[in-house]
Amino acid sequence: MLSRGLSWLAAALVGAVYGVAATIAHSFTLGPVPLGMILGAVACAALLIALRTLTGDRWAALAAGLGMMALLLTISQRGPGGSIIVPNTVLGNVWMYVLAGIVVLVVAWPDLSRLRALSSGAPDERRRGVVD
Repeated sequence: MLSRGLSWLAAALVGAVYGVAATIAHSFTLGPVPLGMILGAVACAALLIALRTLTGDRWAALAAGLGMMALLLTISQRGPGGSIIVPNTVLGNVWMYVLAGIVVLVVAWPDLSRLRALSSGAPDERRRGVVD
């Protein structure tokens, strides 16, 4: 249980780092293309998918996603000097929804490993001769 909790904490910290980097870069545009938002979304999605796939645990992906969202909301507030990293613009609002959508999509995606195991035949069914 301790190792699982520590892995969730590490996932949350890594997610926070990705969230800060992507949030700072989200406003970079190349002409009309929001390149920073696209690259940030791809990086955050890749991290969450990798955590979900490699650990087989949706809770690790949720911890990383919560780390991303917590830092996004934290640095979206007005700073002590009055600066705002995520202004109340269309781009800033879209970034908040995109990141939240990525987190929800990756965490809520169904676990397809059980379907693959059922389609290939369970090991005890092979022993009984049910599946040839």
